[in-house]
Order: sequence, then C-alpha cells, then structure tokens
Amino acid sequence: MIEKNAYLCTILNIENMAKNTVWQDDYWLPLMQIYLKRPVGTKPTYSRELVDLSMELHIAPTVLSTKMQQIAQLSTPRIERFWNTYKDNPRRLSRAVRLWREMRGFGDAGLFYEGVDVSESFERDFRPIDGDPQVTRIVLILVLDLYFRLTPITMVTETPEVIELSRLVKLTPKKVVAILNIFQLCDPYLNRKETQTDVLYQPCQEIWQRFGNSDPEQLAAFADDLKAYFKG
Repeated sequence: MIEKNAYLCTILNIENMAKNTVWQDDYWLPLMQIYLKRPVGTKPTYSRELVDLSMELHIAPTVLSTKMQQIAQLSTPRIERFWNTYKDNPRRLSRAVRLWREMRGFGDAGLFYEGVDVSESFERDFRPIDGDPQVTRIVLILVLDLYFRLTPITMVTETPEVIELSRLVKLTPKKVVAILNIFQLCDPYLNRKETQTDVLYQPCQEIWQRFGNSDPEQLAAFADDLKAYFKG
C-alpha cells in the first residue's frame, strides 16, 4: 500500500479538482467544437486539443474528458440544446467560440475556482522545464515508463524502444538516454552516488517520487494515455 501512495495521491488530487471546478455553460462551446472535429466523437483524454483547452480553462484533462462523455450521451437537457443548436452548423459554433474567447480576454486567467486555490499540478506537467525547454514533465513520465521496461545495459541509443520514444517526443535518442541515466541516479535500488548537476535531475527526482514506487502497470497505462498528446 505504501508503494502506491504517490500514484493514489495524484488520482485524489484530480478527483478533488473535479469537485472544486466551477463549470460554466459557456465552456460547452469549445468542448463541443473539439467533439465535432472529424472524426466526430470523444477524443483521447490527453489529445493535444483537449490539453490545450484544459490549460486555457485551468481544468484538468480528466475533467474535460468526463464532460465530453456527457456530450456523447446528451446527458442533460442543457447539453441537448447546445447540440441541437450547433451540431449541423460548425460556422455558427466557430463564431460562438471566437466571441467567447474575445469576451474572456483571449485566455486571461479569470475566476475558475471559488473558495479554493487554483491547482497547477497538471499544467506544470505540460510546460517546458526551466533550463531545458525541449523537455516537459510528461516527457519525463514517458521516459520513466521506458526505464522500467529496460535494463541498464539496454539504455543506449541503439535500442529500438529508445529510438521509438525519441521519435514520438521529438528528442534525439542521445537525449532520451541521458534522461534514462538520470533516472538511474534516482533509483534507490541502484544506490548510485554520483554528483549530478544536470538541470533535469531535480525534475526527474520529482517524477520518481510521484511514480517510481507505484504499480508499473498503472504507470504504463498513464504513459500510454499521455502518448496521445504527441500524436495529435
């Protein structure tokens, strides 16, 4: 149970964010626009468009994914009215979304939560890391997942899995291997004591604390979901 605490805390934070989110009817507009893009239907939770909207609204992708399921099910009369108004008129929907953004000041923070602090845990994961703008924390999560699939001797640029991941996240295999080597320093089972000054060391430590001791299958499932962000 102790080994799963970090992963469970992440899930609980997401659930708490969902409970505290102040949902506004206007938010259905950009979400429905994404839903109606071909192929019409629900999009992966971490698809780039859904994540971009999450960053704009300060609402976790998991929450928006749940809301999108409600669109698919036409679960309320309000959603059904939006659907009937816009499903056959994408231009009208585009104009409504454009006007909505103009009225919001093109992404000004605004008030999205009442009585709680805005949590930026998921947003930090998608932002470039200070000192290394090529890398985000979701990249580190994907590399950590790969770390648990390899052995130290296979953490080299020639390994097919390294090459595949590097192509997905648009990094060189050398860069992926460098991050794998940093995770070796984070791994308490290897007990390595080398001094590390790389700017990615602290972020890697942070990701290890969050996921390194969780169930590898849960990490693998999360990493697989995150790959949708790079495929969009």
